[in-house]
Amino acid sequence: VAQLCVCDLLVAQCDVNCCCDPDCSAAEFSLFTTCSVPIVTGDSRLCSQKAAIYSLDVEANPPERIFKLIDHINPNVFCIHTANYQQALSFISPETPTSENFDQLLKQFGSATFSTDFDSWSVNPDSQISSDANGTYRYEYGVPIQTVDAFVRLPSPVVSSWCSDANPAAFLVNQATKCSRLVSVEKCSTIQAVSMLFYINSSILAKWHEFVFQVNITVQSIVVQSLNGIRTLLASSEVLRLPTVLDELCINIVLGVSYHITYTEAGEIIEAAASFVLGAITKETLSIQQSFEISFTQVNTKPVPLSGNPGYVVGLPVRAGFRPQGYPLPNTDKYGQLTILQSTSNQDCLAAAGARTPVLFGYNMISGCQLRITAASECQVLALTLLDLLKGQNFPEYVASFGNSQAQDVLDWVPITHLHTSEQVKISNVFQSSCQIPVSLEIEVQWTKYGSLVNPQARIVNVTATVTTAALNQLLSGRERIVPITSSVVFTDISSPAEPGYKARPTINIKLPFDFFFPFV
Repeated sequence: VAQLCVCDLLVAQCDVNCCCDPDCSAAEFSLFTTCSVPIVTGDSRLCSQKAAIYSLDVEANPPERIFKLIDHINPNVFCIHTANYQQALSFISPETPTSENFDQLLKQFGSATFSTDFDSWSVNPDSQISSDANGTYRYEYGVPIQTVDAFVRLPSPVVSSWCSDANPAAFLVNQATKCSRLVSVEKCSTIQAVSMLFYINSSILAKWHEFVFQVNITVQSIVVQSLNGIRTLLASSEVLRLPTVLDELCINIVLGVSYHITYTEAGEIIEAAASFVLGAITKETLSIQQSFEISFTQVNTKPVPLSGNPGYVVGLPVRAGFRPQGYPLPNTDKYGQLTILQSTSNQDCLAAAGARTPVLFGYNMISGCQLRITAASECQVLALTLLDLLKGQNFPEYVASFGNSQAQDVLDWVPITHLHTSEQVKISNVFQSSCQIPVSLEIEVQWTKYGSLVNPQARIVNVTATVTTAALNQLLSGRERIVPITSSVVFTDISSPAEPGYKARPTINIKLPFDFFFPFV
């Protein structure tokens, strides 16, 4: 303990009021006003140990530091009498990577994530990749997707932001990465990682034994990005576009790759596609940022977009669905989202029929249009038309309480409460007969913070849809009226802190030291 000094922060310099700092001289000690660390011990859990005591003799001229080494007795009932495993009492200093031991450390700690040695991925039919009697090559979750020569590459940053092409894509693990890569116009045609061919030139293994079936990676789409950032989707993706030098530019540089893998329930990969974003670089360009993504879809199923994990993320759509008789809650509407009327430029309600916009979590929204009513208008027809306009043809019955709620989790879905109100103001005072037409739809989404106070998750607890109607008095011949139709969404945070008078369960206000069982589990 005489060698320990927790307040020694400056290298080869005296720390102020640090009485254990070996860099301080007697003259500097004489200027101290106190000892910031008066006692230094080893492990505080030991029953008996040596302790270094530091103090200042202010009566001396000049003042001087006093150092004592004593036996310190731990008064705690719970203490360690004998430490027979010294390594457990401190953190072992990790080995510092050097040019000599880097490969060995990478092999020891990097596992398959960073290894480019294909031989190290020995196929284990029992634990990772299984083969049935028909010889089907099946994958399990997290297993690298193997190709004829190596694996499906998903470049990612390793130590720095630069791309490492040794990161394999894992089965059923959705990933999205971004990294930087050095480029130059002169060498662009020789850099493999900026060429489309680098990402699709190998086939995925899909069969086993002597009959190896290979799934080719097809090009699904190609988007070309100009130097100013404008993107254009090419009509044809059948022709490979390789990097080419053209007028001091290098075009067809790969800026992004998005893989989409289709698999069966048994873990068999049956289809693989890649979408590319190509761009151009100038002579001044030294590096580019590339983005990579991979997603998986089971055959004969539709992917369900999430709006958070688990809580909703502000700005993402509120997920909604229906409950068919005898079934759970699949998302059966077009987008699986809660939607409202979308405003149009001409503000004509009849022209806006069918135009919907998704409700984004946390965003209060309002939209509307204008309805022109004439004497020839039939009230009942108008009422049905406006109700369809406000709610849409398939207004959902339930809203997902979390951004990642699954259809089979029935309790994770909140039913929408429908209310109806009537305005007391008549639209016209010249009439022959009257009826009620809907003029507004107000949706209130109540949500609360759920889970840890450190990282609360947004959870929807109640949704209310209120349709307001107004009396339509039929106009006389030659009369017409403009009626505003509105639709709105309001998000209300109903989270509240614990009340001061809340009576909690009785507890015993004693506890063991937090590290009493260390290093045991």
